Order: sequence, then C-alpha cells, then structure tokens
Amino acid sequence: MQPLTVVGTISGTSADGIDLAVIDTDGIAVARQGPAMTVPYRAATRQAVLEAIAAGPSDRSRWDEIGRAVGDDHAEALGAFVAAHGLRPDLVVFHGQTVWHDPDGGETVQLGDPQHVADAIDLPVIGDLRKADMAAGGQGAPLVPVYHRALAAGLDAPLCFLNIGGVANLTYIDGDAILAFDVGPGNALLDDWIRRHGLDDCDRDGRWSAAGVAELAHVEIALTHPFFARPAPKSLDRNAFSLKLVDGMSPEDGAATLAALTAEAVARAVALLPADPLLWVVCGGGRRNPTVMRELSERLTGRVAPADDYDLDGDALEAQAMAFLGARFMAGLPTSYPQTTGAREPVIGGRLFRPSRR
Repeated sequence: MQPLTVVGTISGTSADGIDLAVIDTDGIAVARQGPAMTVPYRAATRQAVLEAIAAGPSDRSRWDEIGRAVGDDHAEALGAFVAAHGLRPDLVVFHGQTVWHDPDGGETVQLGDPQHVADAIDLPVIGDLRKADMAAGGQGAPLVPVYHRALAAGLDAPLCFLNIGGVANLTYIDGDAILAFDVGPGNALLDDWIRRHGLDDCDRDGRWSAAGVAELAHVEIALTHPFFARPAPKSLDRNAFSLKLVDGMSPEDGAATLAALTAEAVARAVALLPADPLLWVVCGGGRRNPTVMRELSERLTGRVAPADDYDLDGDALEAQAMAFLGARFMAGLPTSYPQTTGAREPVIGGRLFRPSRR
C-alpha cells in the first residue's frame, strides 16, 4: 500500500485539549512526521467532560449532549489544522473523548460521533477504535504499542516506551517481542490535587511536588490495590484511584506523594517484563514534570529520557499513533494483539465513516 496522509486526533482524560498530528504512513513504517498542534476544548466542553469523567456511568444523562460538543470542537480544530498547514489528508482518525473505561465489564465509552465529524469536515473518518478489541476479549487499551514498535528501530533494546498521561502505560519492545499494559496512575491524580487547591490546572514544571516531601507509607498503601497484583496485559480506568490517599496533607506533600506513586508504580511493573529495559523513552505530559522524571530515574535501571531526546514529539506521539492505527486499518493490519491488550487474537480495530454527501 502506498503511504497515506493521515491526521490523527486524541484528547486524554485530563481533557486539556485536542491533540492533532499528521503522518505519512503505510501502517508499517512512517515515511514522514508532519506538523502537530494542540487546540484547547471550549471551556464549557472541558468542564462538561471533566464532570462526566468524575460521575462515571452513574450519570449517563448528558453523554449525548457532551458527545456533540466534543465532536463540534474536534471538527473545528481539524478545520483549523488542515487550513493552517495546507494539508490534503486521505483520512482522519477520531478517537473521541474517553469518559469511562471498564474492561472487566466489557465497556469503554468514547464520546463523540465519528459520522458527525466526517460530515462536518467532508473527509473520511475512522472511529470506534477500541470496540473490536473488547469484543475479542481484550482490554481495549493500550492501543499505541504498534506505533511504539514502528518507532523503536535503531534504539537500544530491550526498551520501554512509557506514556504518562492521565494513566501511565508502557510498551516493552525487544526485537519482535512486544508487551504492553497500564502500570498505574499517571498525571490524573496529581492534576486533580492541584486543581482541588486552586493552584493551577496541573503541577506545572513540578513546582508543587518539588516543594513537598513524599509520604512513602501512603505510596505503599496505594500499591496494595488489586490492580498491581494482576498479570499483564491489563488496563485501568482514570478513576480507579482517589485522592483519599493524600487527604489531610499539605498541597506540596500531597503532590510529592502522588508523583512518587506514579514513579513507584512504574518501578514495580518491571517485575512483569521479560528483562530490565536499557532505555525508557518517556512520552506524554508527565515527561514535562521534573519531579516525576527524577523519581523515575532514581527507581529504574537503564536510561530515562524524554521522547524529544530521540527526535520524537512527546506531545504529538499519541495523536500520531491514532493516525498510524488508521493506516493499519485501511491496510487490513492488526492494531492490537494478545500481548498488548489480552485479546484472543490479533484485532483490526476501527470503523470507516464516509461523509454523507459523498
């Protein structure tokens, strides 16, 4: 298959914005990494998304309404992105906004209608990326590992790509061997804690966590959660952990404790890997937090480095991965495997939505 020009989109559970990125790819190799950008949600959309995430499945009454807002914001962002960079993409991948993920219950919810987006931008859109995997008995997450594998050529192996978004997940790669799973809380708890105290939207530059002292006894209590004893592959909902862990602490000590939890969960996950990685390539917003990166370096063997050190855009990588999954869908190639999601067999995930007026 000739390389396609694909725009990928994703918004994480922090709901801080819509990440967009374009790559040229045949779904096997990446011929070109193009421009990328992040467009904030409208304030009302972001607030509604965060409320829906906090409520979980106990209140589904606004999901359709919020989904329309999510789709409208994505369509507007895509239009601006394509125009700003003079792009003529072959297709767009719309992940949607995750508000609930319950793999044990066989349910994952990404708000936003791919058909609505396809009609709004008048381009083919691939959506429903996780459903086929869950139907095959998989966790529906993580989906980025096949893209990590494509990027790993030439890097020291064995290695891990470590994505620290709302939830932290890793991809272990050693030649043809691949293993992936969620490892524990990422930025979500830390973001929530900082917002609770009205300090900022996140622990920007590690300011608050660096000023505190981690309560390691509380970290050990958190690590008794049954999730950590489960074998891989496994995935985690953003709300599996709560801020009760740090109730009563100062803002600084609470932030330091949550940063230590993120790093220690990664360190404990090494026991599930075939070998200790020589390299940890850190992606996502967590790589921008010096406290988290220091905690990781102190706990892990092998080099810990931001993806940017390897000419990879750590902010755009997940959006690029969505684009890569779209190209694999068009080529009839698997997007997830038993070793990455626990599916019974390799799965080709996604569904094509063509503009109604075409």
